[in-house]
This record gives sequence, C-alpha cells and structure tokens, in this order.
Amino acid sequence: MRVLQIGDRKISDDTDCFVIAEIGHNHQGDLAKAREMFHVAKECGVDAVKLQKRDNKSLYCRSLYNAPYDNENSFGDTYGAHREALEFGRKEYLELQKYAAELGLIMFATAWDFKSADFLAELDMPAYKIASGDLKSLPFLKYIAKIGKPMIVSTGGATLEDVRRAYDAIAPINRQICLLQCTAAYPAEPEQLNLRVITTFREQFPDVVVGLSDHENGIAMAVAAFVLGARVIEKHFTLNHTWKGTDHVFSLEPIGLRKLVRDLKRTPCAMGDGVKTVLDTEKRPLLKMSKKLVAAKDLPAGKILTESDIAMKSPGDGLPPYELERVLGKKLCRALKEDENITFEVL
Repeated sequence: MRVLQIGDRKISDDTDCFVIAEIGHNHQGDLAKAREMFHVAKECGVDAVKLQKRDNKSLYCRSLYNAPYDNENSFGDTYGAHREALEFGRKEYLELQKYAAELGLIMFATAWDFKSADFLAELDMPAYKIASGDLKSLPFLKYIAKIGKPMIVSTGGATLEDVRRAYDAIAPINRQICLLQCTAAYPAEPEQLNLRVITTFREQFPDVVVGLSDHENGIAMAVAAFVLGARVIEKHFTLNHTWKGTDHVFSLEPIGLRKLVRDLKRTPCAMGDGVKTVLDTEKRPLLKMSKKLVAAKDLPAGKILTESDIAMKSPGDGLPPYELERVLGKKLCRALKEDENITFEVL
C-alpha cells in the first residue's frame, strides 16, 4: 500500500492531495518576505512550504562560483555572490521553522549538497526534497536516505532506468520515497509534461506515492495529474510575477495557488463512486428537458396507433419515448385529445 507520512500528514491514494508551495529563493534573501510568503501560502490552503538550501562554496566549482553574473535577475556581481545573497542561514531557518509551526504548515527544503543535508538534519526537517539534478548522485541519495526522513525525489531530465537506479539506491536504506514526475524546463509547455508517466511510475513502483513537480504556467494539469494518481503536487509560488529573479515568471501568484488548492480538494468529490444513477438535483431540470409520448392530434376510441398518431414532447412526466415500440399497433380504449399523455392504461 502506498503511504507516506510527512509530519502529521498522511499521504496515500485515499487522501487529499499534499500540496507544496515551492518558495525556493523567491523570497530574494529577505526574511520578512519569506514570512509573508508562508502566511499567504497558508491562506491559500497548502500543506507545506519548501525552501532550497545550498552550501555554495562546496556545491559549485570555483570557476562557476567566481564567474561573472551580470543580468537583470542577478543579486551579485558573480554567480557565487548572487547565490550567497539569496541563502538563509541557521538563524533564518529557525525563525521560519517556528513560524511555520505556528501557522500549521509543514516546512522542509531541498538539500543540494552534503553540508546542506547535515544542516537540515540538525534542524530535524520532516522531509527532504531531491532536485532532478541529483537523481544520478547515488552517493548523495544514500547519504540522505540514512537520515531516515521521507524523500521526495524529482525526476526531470531522466529515463525510467535513471529513476529505477535511484529507487534501488534509496529503498534498501529508506522506504519512505515519493517520486515526482517532472519536466526540467522553466516553464514547461503542456505538451512537455508527459503526465502518463505518473501511471508508469504507479505501475513500476507499486509501493511508492507518486506526484508531480509542475513547472507549467497554469493549474489545470495538476488536477489532471491527481486524476491519474498523483498525490503530491509541488508548485512554485511567488507574491508577484514581476519581482526580480528567474523563478517568478512561472510561479503561481496567490490567486492561482488558491484556485489550485480549491480544485484539487474538489476533485475527489467530483470523481464520485463510479455508480451511474439519477441525482435528486437532476430530477427537476430533466423533467423539463426530457420527453414523453403524447397524442399527435385528437384520436378516437378504437384507433390503432401508428407513428403519425404519436408525438414526443416535453415535459417528461409521462411514458418515455423508449416505450414507443410497445405502443405502436395497440388500440385506444378511449379517445385522446392532442398532447394528452399516452399510457398503457388507455391501450
């Protein structure tokens, strides 16, 4: 049975979708903005908020760390300075962790390197996100698996063989795995999402909760993913598309995130139980829309009914038209006025 427990949230085929607001570094290195984003995300109804943690000097080669980074989204003259400007340390994480708990939100982060994994372990994060770029980093996956917390693994830019290899590395150490179908394009076009991979993952990994890391501009594809069996949806979140930074343009603003959560919560109810039946709410409109068999004109008693004697008209408070064959060729016991119901009692 597919079950994943993150904090106080149980995730399985029978539960609502677990929605993650991926804040990443959309807070721009500003603690006040991060707190505001947590607050608004909670108002939108998400289950969790997620940051990204990097120890930049151990993560990047010096050539990249020191490379010039001069563009409209840069927070520093070099790529390293840019990344450092966006990074939160222990003080900020502790404050945000406390604030998330006050809001009733689960907070966790993507660990990008070994030092960051240790940093998050010291804070007792309830889960770890693995970025698509680390799907092939088997030593790193095993290292995080030993921490013993649930691992949510993105699979962008991967083959099924890559995903299987990662699963086989993690599972003997830690069975708490969620696989996210992901397209590592920012943003991803609808035709690039390949949502049927969700079905493939469910078939290939029957003990694993499956989800979607959704980089598409919009909310409809997440609902489609839920119908296919996704029970974790990760969506990038911002307060303003025009803010400085590369991720804001494909992130949901509050109105979109609120609608996403709303629609995901509606979907299980809308799917129903699969039994086709007539609802009470349908009876009144159907009475007006449906038809019955009536006399097409005044008909005398003893008349043998032919098709020209019978009309189908609304409302449908009489003999339904599917009974026509049982009526044709029968004799009227009494006269009928035009539009009068034809019933078996008068035949």
